[in-house]
Amino acid sequence: MSKNTKIALAGAAIAKRERKERENHASDESNKKGNLMRAIFGIFPLLVIPVALYNLLALGFGGAVETIDASGQIVRATSAPILGLLNGEFMGLPMISGVDWVLTKGDAILLLAIVFLFLEILKSTSTGTSTIVNHAISMILFIVCLIQFLLLPNFATSTFFILMSMTLLDVLAGVVVTIVSARRDFGVAGDI
Repeated sequence: MSKNTKIALAGAAIAKRERKERENHASDESNKKGNLMRAIFGIFPLLVIPVALYNLLALGFGGAVETIDASGQIVRATSAPILGLLNGEFMGLPMISGVDWVLTKGDAILLLAIVFLFLEILKSTSTGTSTIVNHAISMILFIVCLIQFLLLPNFATSTFFILMSMTLLDVLAGVVVTIVSARRDFGVAGDI
């Protein structure tokens, strides 16, 4: 083998090793980003999304509790001013029976919350540290919802009550499922 051939082979081997190191480094960075996103997804309770959506609607478009009538008198509403917005049509579909099926904005928020509650229960089957933090944040979310329901007029609706109940179910189901999963893992690891 000539000297030039040996140099070329050595150069090719070095280039191959450097390319492999770059690929390993790139995959390590993508794994770090993936692990970070997985940790954030594990910690972040998904029911925050419909609660934040309701808060946006209630605080931004809910209307005033007290208004002034034509005679100049202050009139206090007996129901939440946001009810008009929540009961507004979000989507309607004609049915075979001849009537229209109407999905209201409040119903759409609850439908979204049901999907997220299902995903939260699926997430609670893991027993990692992020799951415990998720349960703690879910408890804080429930407490915030309870305070809003009791104190703020635009939150005294059936839609928000059901949403608040879902946050409570998320906390309870998450803790119970985590305890059962941990007990099962402990039993399997201890050969019980």
